[in-house]
Amino acid sequence: LNVSVPHCKLALVFAVLMDLLGATCLLLGIFVPLEIKGRDFGDVLVYTGALLVLLSMSGWVMWYSGNIEGLTSKRELGFVGNAVDNLARNLSRRMLIPRTHSSPT
Repeated sequence: LNVSVPHCKLALVFAVLMDLLGATCLLLGIFVPLEIKGRDFGDVLVYTGALLVLLSMSGWVMWYSGNIEGLTSKRELGFVGNAVDNLARNLSRRMLIPRTHSSPT
C-alpha cells in the first residue's frame, strides 16, 4: 500500500483530529449515561460530536483540493496576467473568425 501525503499536512491533521474528537463525543453521548444532579447531559455530547464531524469536512475538502495533481501552478504559468491575456485573446479570435454557413437552396 503506497500512501503519499505530499501537500496540506496541516489540513489532514486537522480533519483527522476533528473526526476522532467528534466520533468520541458522539459515542460517549450515545452510550455513556451522563447524569449530573438528575440532569442528562448526553445530548450535549451528541450535538458537539456532530458539529465536530461536520467541521472536519472543511479540513478534508482543503486537504483533497490541495492534493489534486495535474493543475498548473502559478510558478509554471509565469505571470498570471499573461495567462488571462492569452485566454482573452483566444476567445476573441474565435469570436472574430467568420463562420461559413451553408444556406439551404
